[in-house]
Amino acid sequence: MTTTTAPPRARALAVLCVMQLMIILDGTVVTVALPTIQSDLGFSQAGLAWVMNSYLIAFAGLLLLAGRIGDLIGSKRVFVAGLAVFTAASLLCGLATTSELLLAGRFLQGVGGALASAVILGMIVGLYPAPGDQARAMGVYGFTSASGASIGLILGGVITQTVGWHWSFLINVPIGVVSLVLALRLLRTQPGLGLSKGADVLGAVLVTAGLSLAVYTIVQTAEPTAALPRTLLLAAVSLVLLAGFVLRQARATQPLLSLHIFRNSQVTLSNLVVVLLFAAGFGFQFMTALYLQRVLGFDSLQTGLAFLPAPILGAVMSLFLGPRLIAHFGSRPILLAGLAALLAALLLMSQAPVHGSYLTNVVTPLLLVGAGTGVAIPAAIMLAMSGAEPTDAGLTSGLNNTAQQAGAAVGTAVLATLAASRTAVQVSAGADPVAALRDGYSVAFVAASAFVLAALVVGTALLLRYRGRP
Repeated sequence: MTTTTAPPRARALAVLCVMQLMIILDGTVVTVALPTIQSDLGFSQAGLAWVMNSYLIAFAGLLLLAGRIGDLIGSKRVFVAGLAVFTAASLLCGLATTSELLLAGRFLQGVGGALASAVILGMIVGLYPAPGDQARAMGVYGFTSASGASIGLILGGVITQTVGWHWSFLINVPIGVVSLVLALRLLRTQPGLGLSKGADVLGAVLVTAGLSLAVYTIVQTAEPTAALPRTLLLAAVSLVLLAGFVLRQARATQPLLSLHIFRNSQVTLSNLVVVLLFAAGFGFQFMTALYLQRVLGFDSLQTGLAFLPAPILGAVMSLFLGPRLIAHFGSRPILLAGLAALLAALLLMSQAPVHGSYLTNVVTPLLLVGAGTGVAIPAAIMLAMSGAEPTDAGLTSGLNNTAQQAGAAVGTAVLATLAASRTAVQVSAGADPVAALRDGYSVAFVAASAFVLAALVVGTALLLRYRGRP
């Protein structure tokens, strides 16, 4: 292909990253707007959680299938379809006047987000096959993943308090339309393998049902009506479905997920690091926002603005310094350094007092998180994608995105449950309510530190096993 006919790679990368940024922003922007949404649409407290959960279940449940569809019919087709569905669903959410319409729109946003997000990493690898260029491109993508949640908190506070919660969704519409036009013009059309090469309908049903039920099981544990026997039953059913999927893939002539991917220890271990990294990273943002609001007394706008140091330093690290460090030292040492910075941030936040100060107790952890995730996320993603065969790029991309979403969901659910349990014990023992909240958050930060320690162990295994390799 000549340079005159090749699409501008930088513009194509921008389109892919804008879509990824919209997907990430959509979660945290809405989080800040939830109290206003509850008041306007009459949600119950339990029902309000489904504004987030309906999106998450559709998104996480479809990622793996969407990635494989990208391999079969072409990544561009799947990306464009996902972008179109996400944009239309955002319009439905923004115009919703009832809780039912909003939940339907959120579910469709999850479907569109899964279709688009599942193939993005594979398309970036195709655009930038050279290691140096790929490191810089992954730095841009890593910035959107690492800083998108913090940016969303900032935008959510501003939008909700100025023009209203509807614009948390409507803002996606013009961006989505422009991105759709640019995607049709700039992204390369590559033929897929064909549906006959992997249309495993039974496998698709098993994995989508298993993942969706697993995510539902996790998120419903935070509901007041959650009962342990029911939770255990749901978890058992989801495990049976996923086990059935694995058996199906081992025996199917044309599997949806070829198990040979997991024979590559770098792909397997890197995705495990991604799960643990996102569990700790999203857990940090969630618990820190609660600490700022419920302990230090910040409002939604102040909370959003308080997170500014993380995305600013994250941008510097992931867009500029990080790619140079990865090119010079390799992905594995930089991954370990980023994880160490995140671990330090979590340990510092676990010691934040009741009468703490933003400048004294919060700014330093935020800077450490920005620096740590700014290099750790692109390094981990590069390692996870580097072992993929070209014909499996979409599937590996979907697998990595599934690891990200599973980590975020598990981390948030586990840490929220631990914090709530510790707070309840302290309150029942007669402790001051604010002090009890702080103790609960401290326990959650320590638990998140354990996720990072586990990631450091796995990352060290990667370093030792592939010593001397890029």
